[in-house]
Amino acid sequence: MKIKYLLGLSVALLAACSGNNNRSDAYGTFEADETIVSAEANGKLLEITATEGQKLMAGESIGLVDTVQLSLQLAQLRAQREAVLSKKANVSAQIDVVKEQLKTLGATHARIEKMFADKAATQQQMDDIDGQVRVAKRQIESLNTQFTLIGREADVTSAQIAVTENQLAKCRISSPINGTVLEKYVETGEMMTVGKPVVKLADLSNLNLRVYVSGAQLPSIREGQQVEVLTDQDKTTNQKLSGVITWISPEAEFTPKIIQTKEERVKLVYAVKVKVANDGRLKIGMPGEVNF
Repeated sequence: MKIKYLLGLSVALLAACSGNNNRSDAYGTFEADETIVSAEANGKLLEITATEGQKLMAGESIGLVDTVQLSLQLAQLRAQREAVLSKKANVSAQIDVVKEQLKTLGATHARIEKMFADKAATQQQMDDIDGQVRVAKRQIESLNTQFTLIGREADVTSAQIAVTENQLAKCRISSPINGTVLEKYVETGEMMTVGKPVVKLADLSNLNLRVYVSGAQLPSIREGQQVEVLTDQDKTTNQKLSGVITWISPEAEFTPKIIQTKEERVKLVYAVKVKVANDGRLKIGMPGEVNF
């Protein structure tokens, strides 16, 4: 009977020792890289289609701010540009008229020049026709410079149109990433201002397990290292996942306040992020363990 008792005690002690050896190297909680989508335009929110828990694709529209004023401004600027460009046709017509006059003056100049050679025209007549030809040529040069001025005026209007189109595009609120809506902050009909938060998004296809390691553990880990991640499956067993160390803090810090015992709080540790593929079982805030 005594032998059976001693044998049972030995097994219990071995099990206890074995349980201590099965402790993980680091502990922490899962988190995600969150993105706050904010309004980029002022005005009334006409619609918000995003709902909490909804999965979005990058570029997918989730809301629309009132665009009436900007649309009217854009139509005005486009009409203004058309009016500016129409000046080119008017200048071209004026140039054509002066060119016809210059053509006639050229014929007259040739005739008077011949008469002058035959002593049938005076020097005054030659000077007058030369002056008229010079004036016509300078008129054409002056009119040609107007094309440059019209072009610059049109460029200014085009730039204003581009600015307005950009502002108009910002009225449409869209998702910048592939992700899931974690929180929604506004409702249809609210007044929006630039920078006002609309929704919070996060890509839940991969989560980061943030753990803390001691200085003694640092030499045994490196970025890019594959590690074993454990999460609770039930009260007694864990489920095993694979993870990759993506970041190791370059600076030491005191153990986070979530560690309650005084002897743990005074230790200096280093934060480490482990990226883990999420098949839907992992949730933000869920505890996890890592074995290096």
